[in-house]
Amino acid sequence: METVIDYFSRVAEYGWWRVLIEFVLIGLVVYWAVDFLEGTRGERLFRGVIFILFAGVLVLNLVVERFGFERLQYLYKGFLLFVLIIAVAGFQPEIRRVLMRIGQPTFMANSSQDRTKTIEELIAAIKDLSAVQTGAIIVIERKVALGDFIETGVRIDAKVSSELLKTIFKPGTPLHDMAVVITNDRIVAARVQLPLAEADSENGIELGSRHRAAIGTSMACDAAVIVVSEETGIVSIADQGSLVRNITESQLRKYLTETFENISPIAGKLRKFSKKNSAKTDTFSG
Repeated sequence: METVIDYFSRVAEYGWWRVLIEFVLIGLVVYWAVDFLEGTRGERLFRGVIFILFAGVLVLNLVVERFGFERLQYLYKGFLLFVLIIAVAGFQPEIRRVLMRIGQPTFMANSSQDRTKTIEELIAAIKDLSAVQTGAIIVIERKVALGDFIETGVRIDAKVSSELLKTIFKPGTPLHDMAVVITNDRIVAARVQLPLAEADSENGIELGSRHRAAIGTSMACDAAVIVVSEETGIVSIADQGSLVRNITESQLRKYLTETFENISPIAGKLRKFSKKNSAKTDTFSG
């Protein structure tokens, strides 16, 4: 106990303002890393590495100071190098994402022109899929990362295009089943398995697996989920656990615009419009 008190007493000699600034800077870096890795496998790995480093440095300093184990300190330095190598290998996808963000400034990646093009490509694909009654489920990532979902599917990492989406959902193709995940203007994965909501009915209509998956996903995170019915071609949106059916083209355009601009979900507003639509009519005609 005396060793611990002595250790913190020597830390206090540096000046409280200097220690405070250092802790704030370290906290900001850790917060940024955890926020960037949220929802991915790297988040758990990062927390584990931070715990090992913090506990190891604290305990080692106290033990070496108390008992003079210089060889233990030497071995720990080698262990730190080993942890660094493992971390680089484990964080390879996340490191690649960071470098891509640095190389592509935000004002270029999220420009109004690119956003509009992505929205129109999505609408074109959904319109064609609806017309031929091809089932589809598209998940659009918002603030909560969808890394755990993406890991269940097949990585694609391609620019959003209507032709690619229609090809993915074409019946008989290897990737047509399950969902597609979109982040910003890129299709990051296909054949993604989503959590299913409990079997229930919506306004007296029995829900299929796609609609249940859409509701389940929107309940688990803040993602926007668009569903095209295979039986009727009707377009629906799941947002915050609510399913809005019979979405028109203009409603979808407005919803996607606000979604990509990171404005709060508008499921409540869409529900007001959807009450005017008949469940038997394909309203996705603009």
